[in-house]
Amino acid sequence: MKIYKIIAYIYLVFALFFIYEAYRAYTNGEDYLIRLLLAGVAIFMFIFRLRSINRLPQNKQ
Repeated sequence: MKIYKIIAYIYLVFALFFIYEAYRAYTNGEDYLIRLLLAGVAIFMFIFRLRSINRLPQNKQ
């Protein structure tokens, strides 16, 4: 179960990276909307993964 939590936080790192890249592209006058979309998807996946971890049955045998 611990690996699933680590994977969820990797999505959060990707979201922060894409937000930074969108800011950098915005200041350089480049297209930044796709980067913001990818950041939104990464944040959604982060939330989805954490909720799905809580729904899984705990095997404590």
